[in-house]
Amino acid sequence: MKKIIAIGGSNSPSSINRTFAGYTANLLPNVDVEVFDLSSCTLPLYHPSLEAESGIPEAAKAFDLLISSADGIVLSMAEHNGLHTAAFKNLWDWASRIDQKLWKNKPMLMMAASPGGRGGANVLGVTRTLIPHYGGNVIAEFSLPSFHDNFQDGRLVNEELSSALNTQLDLFQESIK
Repeated sequence: MKKIIAIGGSNSPSSINRTFAGYTANLLPNVDVEVFDLSSCTLPLYHPSLEAESGIPEAAKAFDLLISSADGIVLSMAEHNGLHTAAFKNLWDWASRIDQKLWKNKPMLMMAASPGGRGGANVLGVTRTLIPHYGGNVIAEFSLPSFHDNFQDGRLVNEELSSALNTQLDLFQESIK
């Protein structure tokens, strides 16, 4: 059975992106899904002198091992002021000190969900540019706008968006076979 890591790029205990990543990954048949909870990942703010003094924190090492164990990644990023959350960027900074290609060329469904109408378009654009330099292998991409209108009772209720997500899931699923 293939292992999928679902990551929400927010450390909010009620992260809509963690919820959406887990939901999406669990739509795939015959996979084992592990949802990574960034809110339980305690890392100091990255600084080179801290790394020189104390080394790489165990939480960053555990994340690196988690990514290594995956057959595919479903990543849904939160957007703060058009960019990644500080917590997600900090995890990225620490993990890239272990392996510059931190995403390890694993097939990835890259997403963003937002309560607003643009669906995290800015963070998707930024990540689309950066992630290949860090071993990101983006197979498919999806944006979910107006999360609270379109995702209710634990599922995507907008049929048009659901169809678009299924198209992207099909592409992603083909890459993990």
